Amino acid sequence: MYVSRLECPKCSATYDSEQIIQLCKCGAPLLVRYDLEKIKENLSKEDLLARKPDLWRYRELLPVKNEENIICLGEGMTPLLPMRKLGSEVGVPHLYMKDEGIIPTGTFKARGATVGVSKAKELGIEVLAMPTNGNAGAAWAVYCAAAGIKAVIVMPEDAPPIPRGECAIAGASLYLVKGLISDAGKIVARAVADYGWFDASTLKEPYRIEGKKTMGLEIAEQFAWQLPDVILYPTGGGVGIIGIYKALLELKEMGWISGKLPRLVAVQATGCAPIVRAWEEKKTESEFWENAETMAFGITVPKALGDFLVLDAIYKTDGCAVAVEDSEILQAEEMMASREGTFVCPEGAATLSATIKLVDSGWIKADEKVVLLNTGSGLKYPETVLSQPPVLTPEDSL
Repeated sequence: MYVSRLECPKCSATYDSEQIIQLCKCGAPLLVRYDLEKIKENLSKEDLLARKPDLWRYRELLPVKNEENIICLGEGMTPLLPMRKLGSEVGVPHLYMKDEGIIPTGTFKARGATVGVSKAKELGIEVLAMPTNGNAGAAWAVYCAAAGIKAVIVMPEDAPPIPRGECAIAGASLYLVKGLISDAGKIVARAVADYGWFDASTLKEPYRIEGKKTMGLEIAEQFAWQLPDVILYPTGGGVGIIGIYKALLELKEMGWISGKLPRLVAVQATGCAPIVRAWEEKKTESEFWENAETMAFGITVPKALGDFLVLDAIYKTDGCAVAVEDSEILQAEEMMASREGTFVCPEGAATLSATIKLVDSGWIKADEKVVLLNTGSGLKYPETVLSQPPVLTPEDSL
C-alpha cells in the first residue's frame, strides 16, 4: 500500500492511516495522501490494460492495504457515452455522459461504499451508522452485508422507496426521520456518541472520497489521458466533485496528465442551492439552506461538511456553480431518454439542464468537450415519470 498519511486540508495536521479516525481535531474532513512518486515508479498506464474493468484496477491509488479485505461487487469502469443527438440539439457536438446508473445498487454511491466498507473491514469496525437521502445508505447497507458489518441507516421519511427497500432487504437497521438529511445526521451523531459506533456520514470518514475519485481516474483513462474541457456534476454533499478534483491532481503530480484541468461545474436545484449561492457571493464556505426542497432528492443537502473543498475545486479550475428548476430537470430527463435512450436519475438530468444554460450564456463554447455525470439510474425514481397509456380490450384495434 502506498498511503503515506491522512491530512487535514484546513490546518495541515497529519494522522496515521492505520487507526480508526473520523475528523481532524479542527473539525475538518481528512484526506488520504499517497507516495505518488513511488506509485509512479511501480505503476504505468500500460499496466492498467491487463486489469479487470472495475475501480480496483487503480488499487495503488486506493487505501486498502490487504486485498483480502476488498469487498467488490463489480463496481466501476462505467461507460462514457457520446450524446450525439443531444449534443447537436443543445449546441455542444462533443457532449458525453458517464453513466453511473449501471453500477451495483444503481448509483455512483457504490464507489464510496466499496472503498469505505473495505477499509472499515480492514480496520476491524463492526458497526457503522450513517444518515442518507437514500442511495448512499442503500449502497453501504449492501456492501456492509457482504463484509459482515452491521449497518445502521437513518433517512428522511420522504426518501425514495426503492433505496429504503434495499436497506431493509440487506439487513440494515433502518430508521426514518420526519425531516431532512441534516436531521438524520443529528440522530446518527447522538447514536455514535452513545454507542461508540463508527460514523460513516459524508466526509466524516476519509475513505468514501477515495472511491468517488475513481470517476476522475476513469474519465482520464477513457479519454486516453487527454482531458475534457468541462465536467458537470450534480452536487449535494459534494464528495463526487471533490473526489474527481483530487484524482486529477494526483494524476497530474504523477505526470500521467498535463495541461489545464477541466473546468468543474457544481449543479444544484434552485430549491436547495447553498454551493451556488456561496459561489455567486465569492465565499469559501456555504450557509445552511433553509426549507430545502427539490425533486432531485439526492442533492437536497442544506449544508455540506466539505463545502469549502467543493468551492475550492470550482475556483481552482475556473469552474462555476449553476442552479436549475425542477421543471427543467424533468424536461432534461425526458430529453435524455427520448433522444439517447438513457433513463437517468433527476440529479443526472440536472447536468443537462445546466449545460443548456451555460451554452446559452456562452460559458460553454461549441467546440468544447463536455462530460455530464449521471449519478444513478432513473429506475430508482419511478415516481418522476407519469404514464397514462390507453387501456385496450382484447377486441380493440390500434
